[in-house]
Amino acid sequence: MNFSFGDLLWIFFILLAFLPASRQYRLETMRLRLIRSLEKKRGSRVITLIHRQESLSLLGFPISRYINVEDSEAVLRAIRLTPDDMPIDLVLHTPGGLVLAAEQIARALQKHKAKVTVFVPHYAMSGGTMIALAADEIMMDENAVLGPVDPQLGDMPAASILEAVQIKGRERVDDRTLMLADIASKALNQVEAFVYRLLVEKMSPEKARQISHLLTSGQWTHDYPLSCEQLRELGFPVCAELPPEIYALMDLYPQPAQRRPSVQYIPLPYTRENQGNDR
Repeated sequence: MNFSFGDLLWIFFILLAFLPASRQYRLETMRLRLIRSLEKKRGSRVITLIHRQESLSLLGFPISRYINVEDSEAVLRAIRLTPDDMPIDLVLHTPGGLVLAAEQIARALQKHKAKVTVFVPHYAMSGGTMIALAADEIMMDENAVLGPVDPQLGDMPAASILEAVQIKGRERVDDRTLMLADIASKALNQVEAFVYRLLVEKMSPEKARQISHLLTSGQWTHDYPLSCEQLRELGFPVCAELPPEIYALMDLYPQPAQRRPSVQYIPLPYTRENQGNDR
């Protein structure tokens, strides 16, 4: 059978189109195999909520991922499929997202009767922190961080809107700003009340009220990193270690390839003995 140059070119483009799908299928298979292995080891249901910046097919456009309603539907479905006496392990890696979705997930985890453990290999900010607060135990890498859960209105912190109105005075701001301030006040009260309900089962009411106000009132910037040490000082059950399977699982959620990597290293564990030996 003879192929013309045009036929070969079409075959090349068809293979090129199927290559990403084949690679994605292989990644999915490896992820499921590792998740199942971790479930057998811990006797639990493992759920992942991992958000990476992804590229769109061959076009290479970046897509920012965050907690949305589709995520909450999927997590709630997984929880419903889990027996009441089976622990849940949630692998959490996210910059945050919709308050509604984060609250739904947190509430469902809090209601689960068996132990709930959240694993944070790198960071779980904003809505991710809210979800982590619902867990019975938070296991983090020693350099991983959580963050404040103060509500944001668009690109503006609710606490900062109220602060601006207070500084200028209500009579010196326009009607739109006053309406934003009203929404900001309601958002702060609502999120603080929800965080209090998450914490009051784990500590005294006074301590829960103090910490919920601290995390939601805008004392810190929204991206302020809360380390393991700070979280322990606040009274959270934080363990600064992770099973090796969690790191292996994160390797199966790669960032999109770049033309020039910004971080490079030899991907092997080093010891004092072998570091100086070249082969």
